[in-house]
Amino acid sequence: MARVGQKNTLPEVKVRKILHGLGYRYRIHRRDLPGSPDIVFPTRRKAIFVHGCFWHRHADCSKATSPKTRVEFWREKFAKNVERDKRKERELRELGWEVETIWECETKDMEGLARRVVFWLGSRSPDQAKKYGDEANVKSS
Repeated sequence: MARVGQKNTLPEVKVRKILHGLGYRYRIHRRDLPGSPDIVFPTRRKAIFVHGCFWHRHADCSKATSPKTRVEFWREKFAKNVERDKRKERELRELGWEVETIWECETKDMEGLARRVVFWLGSRSPDQAKKYGDEANVKSS
């Protein structure tokens, strides 16, 4: 488990690939922000955390299993992770940032994830709106 990386995980790279393909530009791992969000849109003041279901305890997810050995250690470890996630998200919101969490299991449905991200980020280009069936929310020029 020590080999599990904290940055540039497969789910994170998938989300970044979707965003870049849709024409969004962003910064990654901003250490000057609480929790060092995985993906940051500074001008929009929006941040995305891409969480692994196992480590961050995605509720009702089959990937959020618990090890059978050292049960108390893992229970405490997971509880601290969840508490830290909530605290860092709260700190970001208090600084005026909007925060979105994308779970590892949600990266399986790339089209659904793309629609969700486009909706959350707003200000779609006409091409994006047509592609994702949201022409009504595009500002007319």
